[in-house]
Amino acid sequence: MFDFIMTEAQKKLRDEAREFTRWVPREMILDMDSERLQFPREYLKECGRRNLLGIRIAKELGGRGLGWVEDGIVAEEIGVASYSLACLWGVGADIVCEAVATFGSEELKNAVVVPLLKGDVYAAECLTEPRGGSDFFGATTTARRDGGDWIINGQKRFIVGAEGADWFMTYAVTDPGAPAHKRLTCFMIPRDAGVESKYLYGLMGVRGGGAGRVIFNDVRIPERYALNGINGGFDVFVKNMIPERLGTALMTIGSVRPAVEIATRYTSKRKAFGQPIMNFQAVGFKVADSVMMMDAIRSVGYTAALAADNPASHPGRVRRMASQAKKFITEGAWQIANNCMQVMGGIGYTNVFPLERIVRDIRLASIWVGTNEIQQSIIQTEWYKEYAKVYSKEAVRDVEQDAVSADQVEEKVYE
Repeated sequence: MFDFIMTEAQKKLRDEAREFTRWVPREMILDMDSERLQFPREYLKECGRRNLLGIRIAKELGGRGLGWVEDGIVAEEIGVASYSLACLWGVGADIVCEAVATFGSEELKNAVVVPLLKGDVYAAECLTEPRGGSDFFGATTTARRDGGDWIINGQKRFIVGAEGADWFMTYAVTDPGAPAHKRLTCFMIPRDAGVESKYLYGLMGVRGGGAGRVIFNDVRIPERYALNGINGGFDVFVKNMIPERLGTALMTIGSVRPAVEIATRYTSKRKAFGQPIMNFQAVGFKVADSVMMMDAIRSVGYTAALAADNPASHPGRVRRMASQAKKFITEGAWQIANNCMQVMGGIGYTNVFPLERIVRDIRLASIWVGTNEIQQSIIQTEWYKEYAKVYSKEAVRDVEQDAVSADQVEEKVYE
């Protein structure tokens, strides 16, 4: 976030997050990228010890009880060390904990949220299946009632943190004959109920975060482990859309920020034709474009955070702005990462600098938690609803009447 609009308390929080990011061992980042380390439990434990998990979760559950702006400040700094670490941080403490804190029983809050925010356990969100992820209502994982329990069968894939998770927040079909928004239930499933995970994927980037396939074969859980009751999964999903999309956007800002810093330092020192290459417009303009885009993605991200924090904000507007932030920021970050690699030339393509890892990691940003094409569809849908309900009723000038021939209504043919 821009420091000139931060409060002193927000600056202090930012500095705490920066201190933690400096603590992250270099060996951890390298071992995760090489997959010698498949799940960084030590990282989560230290993050919990510093009370940097669950920034928006209530204090009585172990969080900080702050808002989206503060969450973004921490997310940006968390993202600096590694996008993979940021993804783990966001899924457990932002996405799963918010769902359990909002829809879960006191038993689940104490079993999942409280220890997770201490770094003692981890919880993964299980949504994507082998048959697809964007078609959420087409889920094939099922839950069958058996007395007071439910029997879960199915598979989820590309699940961040699967390898180290103690709990799995899982969507399953509980009423296959019901309308789409009433057929799913979101269950909290403990690993020791018989959940199997497999570390299968040779990921291009974002490695070492335990991403894997999760398998449920006749996994039995009590009905009280359902969030928002049986067939109430749709409301949980809608609630989670904001932390998924906005959270991803904000941490992506931090993950691409080092690319600009590295490229700036390199082009300031590297000489060609007797002078620093930053003096050549072909180089300097790409760095300038990257700096401009950094400011733009920050502005979009924190504006959306302010909207999410304001209880007076129209829910549709918040959904639109969260999706806008996810799409604009992740695409802007991809542009920044590529610009920075380009100005560094061949050395940027090697592992002498971490740019090649940043480029590989950032590529995921526009795919996960709903592809950017899905975000565009949401933006379109929510904007038209918002215009009809809000903007069209506001007392503003009707500029349509300022055309020379505005009174020729017979020419305004709509059907």
